[in-house]
Amino acid sequence: MDWRGAFWVASGVPALVLFSIGGIAGTAGKLAFIVWTISMIMGFLQSFTYAEIAGLFPNKSGGASVYGATAWLRYSKLIAPLSVWCNWFAWSPVLSLGCAIAAGYILNAIAPIPAFTDKSPEVVAWLADPTHAGKAAADAITAVTADHTPAIQSFNVLSVAVPGLGTLNFNSTFFIGAALMLIVFAIQHRGILGTANAQKWIGLLVIVPMLIVGIVPLFNGQFHAANVAGPYLPGVDGNVGWTLFLGGLFIAAWSTYGFETAVCYTREFKDPKTDTFKAIFYSGLLCLLLYILVPFTFQGVLGVDGMKDPGIVAGTGVADAMSNMVAAGNVIGKEIFVVLMILALILAIMTAMAGSSRTLYQGSVDGWLPRYLTHTNSHGAPTRAMWTDLVFNLFLLAIASDSAGYYFILAVSNVGYIIFNFLNLNAGWMHRIDSGHVERPYRAPTWLIGLNTILAFVNAMFMGAGAKVWGYSNALWIGFIFAALILPVFAFRHYVQDKGHFPKGALEELGLVGEDLGERKAGILPYLALLAGVAVVLAANLLFQMPPS
Repeated sequence: MDWRGAFWVASGVPALVLFSIGGIAGTAGKLAFIVWTISMIMGFLQSFTYAEIAGLFPNKSGGASVYGATAWLRYSKLIAPLSVWCNWFAWSPVLSLGCAIAAGYILNAIAPIPAFTDKSPEVVAWLADPTHAGKAAADAITAVTADHTPAIQSFNVLSVAVPGLGTLNFNSTFFIGAALMLIVFAIQHRGILGTANAQKWIGLLVIVPMLIVGIVPLFNGQFHAANVAGPYLPGVDGNVGWTLFLGGLFIAAWSTYGFETAVCYTREFKDPKTDTFKAIFYSGLLCLLLYILVPFTFQGVLGVDGMKDPGIVAGTGVADAMSNMVAAGNVIGKEIFVVLMILALILAIMTAMAGSSRTLYQGSVDGWLPRYLTHTNSHGAPTRAMWTDLVFNLFLLAIASDSAGYYFILAVSNVGYIIFNFLNLNAGWMHRIDSGHVERPYRAPTWLIGLNTILAFVNAMFMGAGAKVWGYSNALWIGFIFAALILPVFAFRHYVQDKGHFPKGALEELGLVGEDLGERKAGILPYLALLAGVAVVLAANLLFQMPPS
């Protein structure tokens, strides 16, 4: 395929704004749209480093983490696979989170839970019952809603508590979400060109309505400037206010930086030298537009309080909100937006499976992950990596099927994403020093490589301060533990399966042959960068605090 195919595969990234638009409003307050704007601009600037290092490897698949990992290989065999691993477990949960939200939409469409008020006859009758004397209207609404909730909404075969992680729920959401994953798997089994063709049409059906929702309310009288005007304090002042703001920037990065997945398909491009840069550049422009416009308009119409509605926070109320924003509040309009939201989520899931499975595949080809992941089918699709993604996400889906586990998965996976981001932005200047002789189809301005190196440490600060914001004080440490799981995985592949040698040809693009990893021209600078990054994370974690519970 050419860069347009990668553009359409990456077109699922803008839909990720809907995963956390409510949650960020709940933490950052009126600053929410500013959080999205800052985060998207940072993501766009950082993409130029990724575009340069991707051009060094026209024969590799797997994305920016693979290209950046090779820069660290000279300095530590352990740091290189850490980048690939963290990028994978950051992207992969899009499958489970997207399927959980989509399953919620499907459940609400086929078996909606009735809405009751204190004036509803059922509520009035419940309060009139002498056995309920002294009860309030809120008690009545809760009881009546429970009595009238369709069985499929409360269906749950089994719940299993997993210490330190949450509860696995094998309920209706889980089974519908699993079916959606299998559908996406079947589409991607045909290879990347078939995936791109499918996503082109789904992408148009999703992107155009997102643009309409972002633009129409600015002119139809529903947008209220007061909702985006100051004061901008996120509910509380001082240290806690900054903690909440940085927490918003932390979780927004998981969405806004995601278009870097456009360079996952370098090996499958017709002309990798030109298609790689075009793919990430034009994907970035699309995201720049939608990630700034949609949160701004949402906040202007709904206000912070409206965006903190439980349905918006969970994602399942976004379709209704979008329908009302374009004055399509009739039943047909709402149903159309429900279908469009499900398509948007499918688009994001397809993007995630395509990218994350290729990360596993290339990590295996380069000798960092187990050999079985190297297999591809007749269409070039890395099917064993896709099966691994699917099985892993069935486990995550069982956690995300309960609303309490949703943001836990999001926060932990984003710890991995920021680790990958830090390593890869530093890989930009490391490749310049160690592999300056290698041809670069695209060369980013040197000042931008330097700026993006600074942004690597800014992201480290976001992670140290912000991971604790999302209801789980231990999310940062669980993220670190999960990142460390690559050590035994890599040790098995490298020292047991490969007897301490890397596969032939793994580093040919850098002019490295055999076991000679080349001169360490950067000296101790990469090690100092790692130490400084860890110091920033720990300092930010200690300095920025949540309010006392």
